[in-house]
Amino acid sequence: MKDFLRRFARNRAALGGAVILLAVIAMALLAPVLYPGNPWDMVAEPFLAPGADPGYPLGSDMMGRDLAAGIFHGARVSLLVGIVATAVALLLGVSIGAVAGYFGGWVDDVLMRLTELFQTIPAFLFAIVLVAIFQPSVTTIVLAIGVVSWPPVARLTRGEFLSLRSREFVQACIAMGMGDLRIIVLHCLPNALAPIVVTGSLMVATAILTEAGLAFLGLGDPNVMSWGTIIGAGREVLRSAWYVCALPGIAILLTVLAINLFGEGVNDALNPKLKNR
Repeated sequence: MKDFLRRFARNRAALGGAVILLAVIAMALLAPVLYPGNPWDMVAEPFLAPGADPGYPLGSDMMGRDLAAGIFHGARVSLLVGIVATAVALLLGVSIGAVAGYFGGWVDDVLMRLTELFQTIPAFLFAIVLVAIFQPSVTTIVLAIGVVSWPPVARLTRGEFLSLRSREFVQACIAMGMGDLRIIVLHCLPNALAPIVVTGSLMVATAILTEAGLAFLGLGDPNVMSWGTIIGAGREVLRSAWYVCALPGIAILLTVLAINLFGEGVNDALNPKLKNR
């Protein structure tokens, strides 16, 4: 652990990403404290420019809603969707990839054909269809993003398990009569976690972008405030009130950039030999 932290600390870009990510997490946690009211409430004069009123430092939108409150509360929704959707994708992908890679044969063939079938469908379009069918809500958005995001994880996990399946310690476990489930969970999975964790951290950023895109198209949860919802509402006044779209857009940009930098830093810290090749 100490070696990992030391290698991670040497990566300035990763440290910068971690700082930005911690700031976004702090925004999400402090949103109910700093802005205890409903972010949908119309509390100010419409189209207040940033800095025009000290009480509303980031201005207001066309309905007089506080943009700062919307961005802070939007951080909660974006992080929640990103993390939970990634967890769903990892659960599906790791389970399918582990079974395919460990057992091989016809099991591998069936599961990989299923994976390829999902990969032939454009992920974002598939997510739009799923959300439109089951009605937009945080739950359906999370499940839709998770369902369209698992194939790359499954292929990565399968490759790791194919390599681990032939290792001596796995063969020794099989020779001892240990059960397949126990071998997969206790012996193979811990040795395959490093690339899965790195991939998962990067998938959070993709999930946040997907949620913002769905909300921009009007397929977000109408009961919660998200960054994509703010951008979608402000697109009609982009020329006259650019900040309504720009401010949440910058929040998305910084968050996604921070997660990618953090994920790459974790990858370099976990695999220092690969970086030096």
